[in-house]
Amino acid sequence: MSKTNEGSAAPDSPAAARAAPGPASLAELFLVFSRLALHGFGGVLPWAQRVLVEERKWLDRDDFVELLAFGQLMPGPNVCNLALMAGDRWFGWRGALAALAGMLVFPAIVVMSIAIAYERFADVPWLQRAVTAMAAVAAGLLLATAVRLGQSWAARWRWLGFGIVAFVGIAVLRLPLAWVLAVVGPCAIGLAWIAERPAAQDTGRQQEQGRDRGREQDGGAGR
Repeated sequence: MSKTNEGSAAPDSPAAARAAPGPASLAELFLVFSRLALHGFGGVLPWAQRVLVEERKWLDRDDFVELLAFGQLMPGPNVCNLALMAGDRWFGWRGALAALAGMLVFPAIVVMSIAIAYERFADVPWLQRAVTAMAAVAAGLLLATAVRLGQSWAARWRWLGFGIVAFVGIAVLRLPLAWVLAVVGPCAIGLAWIAERPAAQDTGRQQEQGRDRGREQDGGAGR
């Protein structure tokens, strides 16, 4: 994963065509991730996809799905892992810390306040019904996000089968998550490496040609 603010691709390369603008400063990065966390009642993931991909356009859907996949496989909350990797992409370790702080600082204050209030009023009937309704809304948001992200992989529909297998193993058969990942993960990675290798090699050659053209243009301008 490249850090977009620490280097630029050649103007004619495919990487340059896909380059996203990214945040302008660490402060903006912190504030945007704070906004994500504070809006994320019922789950931050739907808001993260909406803000980072659709509104800010800091990531395209493929990049978001890749970061989310890595975040899901690594220990810890997937959204916090995503914040660390996204911040590192734009500003290195400083960006990683800024994004993670944005995800945690203000939400921690809000959660502690709500927890104190809920402890006092947990037996109120209307509050219990409200919590149940919020759980249903959270499930709907996650489902909508999954469908939207799946649409971005329409051209790679054959790989969605691994997601279905993982869903059946965990949600239907109630198999341990570690077992499912240990079986499905290596199979998916191996088959993807075999199938996608020619395309990756073509992309690498095109990027190298773009860098060569960029160096030639820079040399001509220098003369």
